Amino acid sequence: MANHDGGRRRAPWLGLDPATARVAWTLLVIGTVIALLYVLRYVILLLAFSVFFAYLIFPVVRAGQRWVPGLRGRTRAIVVVYLVLLAVLVAAGAQIGPRLAAELRALADKLPEISRQSGGGVSLGGLLQHIGLRGELLGEVESLIKAHAGEIIAYTQGAAAAVVRWVLGAWVIVLIPVFAFFILKDAETFVAAATGLFEYQRQRQRSLRIGEDLHHLLGEYMRALTLLSLITFVVWSLVFLVAQVPYPLLLAALGGAFEAIPLIGPVVAGIVVVGVAQFTGYGHALPLIFFLVAWRVIQDYVSNPLVMGRGIEIHPALVIFGVLAGGEIAGPVGMFLSVPAMAALRILWRHARETWRPRDE
Repeated sequence: MANHDGGRRRAPWLGLDPATARVAWTLLVIGTVIALLYVLRYVILLLAFSVFFAYLIFPVVRAGQRWVPGLRGRTRAIVVVYLVLLAVLVAAGAQIGPRLAAELRALADKLPEISRQSGGGVSLGGLLQHIGLRGELLGEVESLIKAHAGEIIAYTQGAAAAVVRWVLGAWVIVLIPVFAFFILKDAETFVAAATGLFEYQRQRQRSLRIGEDLHHLLGEYMRALTLLSLITFVVWSLVFLVAQVPYPLLLAALGGAFEAIPLIGPVVAGIVVVGVAQFTGYGHALPLIFFLVAWRVIQDYVSNPLVMGRGIEIHPALVIFGVLAGGEIAGPVGMFLSVPAMAALRILWRHARETWRPRDE
């Protein structure tokens, strides 16, 4: 029968009209990509940490090329920086490693006792009274903490064990610097290959601008994260040693590591520090709480604005949402990656809007 509307009607695909088939095909492709990303999540995380490590040492490599005679070549500069970094790590491990390991073993031996105390409320009421809670409110808070103490401790132990298993895997320790070496060595080649995928000059220029923005973002983020973590570790170590807080280096290292998780990490680190100090018999919990709160204010309103780039500014509500979502998707590693991922998505969205914007605006 002839088609009287002047056009040729397309044959249905698997019984679906063309519009529905296109939608189904798009959803199938998206689902396949998501499934593939999930299957390769550990490899993607390995690549992400390799990129972060490359950005961490890139300023040192560039400074060596610029100021050290004989290191003009990129490969030679990277090798020298790797050797210097290895020497520094060995020297630092020899200095603080034994004490840190001893504190870790001592705390591990005391964890069962701390768990029993937290479940039974030993020392908990005294700590809450020091904070200023009285009467009925004191009883409600103490009951709430005791009711969920086991869950909190179990989650903390599980998260710590997952991080330790992932970080201490030999393949991770070896492959991250290996991938970072090639990223540093052939970064320009990778960029040229990526931009060469686009056919038109305008698309190449846009991809270069996106790459420059992402390069600036990751560089600023890794520099800020490293500085904030080191500052926290040094200051906490000095204060805890002077104040004779139990396990000073271990708790300071915990605080420095948890700086990598925005907003939630420092809060968790503070709770752990106060809890360990209180349950191990430390008699100055209230001044310790005041110090931790004051330090958080200094970090958030003084240190952070000084070292964090403007391109990483994200609303705190979005940061909390991203950290929680990252934790549900990939655990502590997802929490760490949440902020740079959201900042990168914001950059991509900004460039997409500029591309879609009519030229006459």
